[in-house]
Amino acid sequence: MDDELLELQRQFEFAQQVKSSVRLSDRNVVELVQKLQELGVIDFDLLHTVTGKEYITQEQLRNEIACEISKLGRVSVIDLADTIGVDLYHVEKQAQDVVLNDPGLMLVKGEIISQSYWDSIAEEINERLQECSQIAVAELAGQLQVGSELVQSVLEPRLGTLVQARLEGGQLYTPAYVARVTAMVRGASRGIFVPSNLSALWAPLQQLVHEMNGASGVAVENSFFQSLFNRLLKEEEMLGSLRAGTHWTPSVFAIAQKECVDSFFSQNSYIPYETMQKLGISQAVQFLQSRYPDGTPLAAVFIHSSMIEMLDSATEDAIEQNSWIDSLSVLPSSFTSQDANKMLLLCPSVQSALKAKKALILGESFVLSSGFIKGIYDQIEKEAEAFSIQASTASLIEPSSKSSESTESIPANTDKGSKKKKGKSVSMKTATVETVPDDEEEARPKSKRNQKKGKDSSASQKLDSKAGGKKESVKAQEGNDVIPPDEWVMKKIVDSVPEFEDDGMENPDSILKHLADHMKPLLISSLKERRKKIFTENADRMRRLIDDLQKKLDESFLNMQLYEKALELFEDDQSTSVVLHRHLLRTTAATIADTLLHGLDIHNKLRNGIEVGDSKTQDPLLLDISERTALAKNLNGSLSKKALALIEALEGKRVDTFMITFRDMAEESGLVLKKLDKKLERTLLHSYRKDLISQVSTESDPVALLAKVVSLLYIKVHNKALQAPGRAIAAAISHLKDKLDESAYKTLTDYQTATVTLLALISASSGEEHDCSSDRILTKRELLESQMPLLRTLVLGDAQAQQS
Repeated sequence: MDDELLELQRQFEFAQQVKSSVRLSDRNVVELVQKLQELGVIDFDLLHTVTGKEYITQEQLRNEIACEISKLGRVSVIDLADTIGVDLYHVEKQAQDVVLNDPGLMLVKGEIISQSYWDSIAEEINERLQECSQIAVAELAGQLQVGSELVQSVLEPRLGTLVQARLEGGQLYTPAYVARVTAMVRGASRGIFVPSNLSALWAPLQQLVHEMNGASGVAVENSFFQSLFNRLLKEEEMLGSLRAGTHWTPSVFAIAQKECVDSFFSQNSYIPYETMQKLGISQAVQFLQSRYPDGTPLAAVFIHSSMIEMLDSATEDAIEQNSWIDSLSVLPSSFTSQDANKMLLLCPSVQSALKAKKALILGESFVLSSGFIKGIYDQIEKEAEAFSIQASTASLIEPSSKSSESTESIPANTDKGSKKKKGKSVSMKTATVETVPDDEEEARPKSKRNQKKGKDSSASQKLDSKAGGKKESVKAQEGNDVIPPDEWVMKKIVDSVPEFEDDGMENPDSILKHLADHMKPLLISSLKERRKKIFTENADRMRRLIDDLQKKLDESFLNMQLYEKALELFEDDQSTSVVLHRHLLRTTAATIADTLLHGLDIHNKLRNGIEVGDSKTQDPLLLDISERTALAKNLNGSLSKKALALIEALEGKRVDTFMITFRDMAEESGLVLKKLDKKLERTLLHSYRKDLISQVSTESDPVALLAKVVSLLYIKVHNKALQAPGRAIAAAISHLKDKLDESAYKTLTDYQTATVTLLALISASSGEEHDCSSDRILTKRELLESQMPLLRTLVLGDAQAQQS
């Protein structure tokens, strides 16, 4: 078999050496290769070289790449394309297959590097380390023109074998260098006796190492020192505790800490957290609870149970003696009010007293017995009721006066007011008219009228709704005007307990302030209950008041309308008309206006919970302008304005203006005023005439008889109810001249002349004592009395006049 192979080799060699007589051109060879590929004889890929004169298979290309790598250890793909003479694309593609199939190779940034190359580099690095003790990985990467991460990754598996060094923080250190720096870290750490941050320790060590290595040395990172420190701590070459990686507390300091804490706590039975912080213990509560399980942590201190027992004894004595105690006064100054409050809640005596409502804790640290508080409260409650009544009355005046500032001022006629006040009040049934004194009041006869059922109750409801704004304002002021302010309450507490004055009213944490804050709601509740009770009691009185007021106004206002109609007879006599208008305003109009104002004022007070005494008098009210104005300003805004307008009209000269303002105010108040119709007018005139006839029949005063006769004549002649003062009697008689025969008219004028003469004599003799004057007055009076039957005959007839 071997002989045959040798023979074939010789033949093949001979065939190669024999020169062919026929040579193929390059083009023919290319066509021949393409034909063989088409026929499938060549079933593998062929690559052209860069020259285009040679073919190379992919397998041969890979072999040549591997040969170059094994020869050089590190070769660039671009250099391989130039060396092999194949296009770069095919070289890169086959190089990737070579690297992929060989785990000992790596392709880095267009370069193929073998592990043997890194081994040789590692040996070089190791030799260099022996010379300089430390090398930076970044420096090596720069020299090798690769990344630092790549250098670090290929060096790490070779550390301790090819490279005798330690890699830390991007630096390579020899074992001797590491041992030297470790000794430096050990010595510096053992010299620390207080809690320190290790970062501050590494800075001087870095400076020391830099000076030791010289200018060519590489800076040592803090992480290198920290790793050496952690290894020493793990090997227990240093004793202490490390927190958060950098906070180092030596064991000698921890022992001293515990001794200081034990000494302070054993002597005082408490220790403030501030003291713990000064000792360098940040988590004081956890530290103390682990060391003293029986202790109690508070807001600012940690206490022993004996502190609670001491405070419990002091508070128990104060509660039993019906007194008070400030727990902070028996505790050290480092205790806060929160600490005191928590301790009080832990005291058995305080717990039982709170449960039995025998004591109260105010302001966190003050303990007051219930008896002590009740004694002060009972005294203040009585004074608060008086304060509330006074403030309620004032609150009704002040807001109304402010709301009426825009209202026109009412002219105050003090002379007229004083005359009115001094004037004589006459019964409604006696329509007497004095002859000469102009401002004396004339009584109005009473007339009857029908009332609608249910009208008064609806008026009361409407009055309440009209006064809603005032009611709401009073409620809004209940916490300010009616309820005593804090300063008032604190002053009354100081009056009861003078020792509280030392704390001062301005101190928000004083017992005085806390006690006032505690009593204020109790006073508010008490005063509200009292006001609620008064409101309930006043409800019936308000209804009765409105009913009574409605009845009075019904009768008086109908009479006022009746008297107003008589004024139409004197419209052509301006001077007499003014006198009659003013007389009616000052008599009948003033009475009904005063009745309305007084009734609304009482209703307003009752509605606002103010106690009002029952009025027993049935006489008509007679107020001056100042009293009317004060009552008007007590009412609510809109009603107050209308009341002021009514007073202004009352002081005016026209009855019709008064009637308009009176109707407006009555409507605003919810009261219903009935209009005078023909039927009511006839009824009232009949009653008025009957009353006048009775008065004329029984009148014994010759002066008073004249006015009644004139009024009765106006009913007979004009069917009008005339109300005339003394100064208007003459004008009234003159208006009857065309309606009476001459004898009757002469009788009236003669009697009126005699009456004026008598009154003039009386006026002239006032204050003088002369017998002659008295005789003349007596003579004149006897003359008038003799003419009285004749005057009665004018209105009553002969039979009735003789009977009278």
